[in-house]
Amino acid sequence: MKQKLKECDGCQKMTVIWKNHEGNRYCKYCWSCHKSSTNKPQKPNVSIPRVSSKRKKKDVEYLKLRERYLTDNSLCKVKVDGCSNSATDIHHTYAGSDRDVYYLIQSTWIPVCRNCHNWIHGNPKEARIMNYLK
Repeated sequence: MKQKLKECDGCQKMTVIWKNHEGNRYCKYCWSCHKSSTNKPQKPNVSIPRVSSKRKKKDVEYLKLRERYLTDNSLCKVKVDGCSNSATDIHHTYAGSDRDVYYLIQSTWIPVCRNCHNWIHGNPKEARIMNYLK
C-alpha cells in the first residue's frame, strides 16, 4: 500500500507525514527537531552525597578525638625500619565491616608515623601476628 504525500508544516515539502501534532503535520525529520510546548523541563541531576549525614556526624566527632589523641600520644608505637618516631596517623586495628563499629573507640587505635602505617597495611600477615590488625 502506497502512502499519500502531504505537505509538511515544518519544511513545506511534499512527503510522508510522520506525526500530526496540535493541528500541524510533520515529516520524520521535522518531528525529530520539533520542540513541543507540552514538554516539561527536565529536572536537574541531583547528585547522591558521597557521605551520609550520619557518617558526617561521626567524622566531625572523630576529628576532635583524633586531634586530642595525637596530642596525648605523640610517639609512634610500631617502630619498624624507617620509623620517624613521631605519630602523625592513627591506625585502626579493626578493618573491613568491623571498622565502623570501632571507629570512635580509642582503645582500638594505635598512634603511628606514616611509614609504619604503610608497613602495617603492606604486611598484613606480620601485622596480625604483632596484633596491629585484627
